[in-house]
Amino acid sequence: MTTPEYASEEPSGALPDPLLPDPLPGPLPGPLVGVDWLAGRLRAPGLVVLDASVGAHRGAGRRIPGARPFDLDGDLSDHTAPAPHTMPGVPQFTEAVRALGLADTDTVVVYDAAGLYSSARAWWMLRAMGFDRAAVLDGGLPAWTAAGLPVEATAAAYEGPRGSFTARPRPGLLVDSATVARALTDPDAAVLDARTRERFAGTAPEPRPGLRGGHMPGALNLPFAELQDRAGLMRPAGELRAAFRELAGDRERLRFSCGSGVTACVLALAADLAGYRDIAVYDGSWSEWGMPSQLPVTTAQGG
Repeated sequence: MTTPEYASEEPSGALPDPLLPDPLPGPLPGPLVGVDWLAGRLRAPGLVVLDASVGAHRGAGRRIPGARPFDLDGDLSDHTAPAPHTMPGVPQFTEAVRALGLADTDTVVVYDAAGLYSSARAWWMLRAMGFDRAAVLDGGLPAWTAAGLPVEATAAAYEGPRGSFTARPRPGLLVDSATVARALTDPDAAVLDARTRERFAGTAPEPRPGLRGGHMPGALNLPFAELQDRAGLMRPAGELRAAFRELAGDRERLRFSCGSGVTACVLALAADLAGYRDIAVYDGSWSEWGMPSQLPVTTAQGG
């Protein structure tokens, strides 16, 4: 996504001339940046690129040059919690991010090897900890390589200097099951589930054993992949707004869920681009709600 203010800079498929001075990152054009924007600033002082790939995508073996591993399967989740990918506490998050060399004055671009999948989770976590100088790379690593831009072998770990990141937590951006339960009965709120339509309906098994099939009564289904075009890029803001309005109507208070709190953040990113401001992600998502418990589950259509 190239904005007019940057239209005259580096063309797609090119990195800055190595004989020219390193550029400054400049202000982010929004919570989503295109490969052209990143390619023209890749060597800029103060620009940090984070690879937030999860699962099998962590083994891609290649990365955007200089990218650092934002490990959602490792230190950047709370493994003492019953649900996977639970947001860690402030001390753990701060330590993990400082170990990546992140400072409060840095500008961050997050991507993942799947495209637009887990990178939005890292972006939302940073925002929940009070860090707003971050954006998601539209289309992720697939869009980067499709543009003919260079990659390098993935490093085992970041070995640079520590950062000075300061957490400034924002309560309410990541919410619990009680908050979601209230939203399900709030006429001014909508709960949207980013899982596939088959999992939402309970006709496909959950990938995590022991979870009930179906969805929360009153929740709405908006699979995260439907907010992307055939190239894996986020759809235009107007189309995103229309997709949310089709389900939520005039409700502006949106709460998002998915399997483990990862792709719900793709919906949060899309809602932000569409102009919504009262948005939150259910951290435990179906990994918590779907466990055997008193929390209600239905497979009824429209229920």
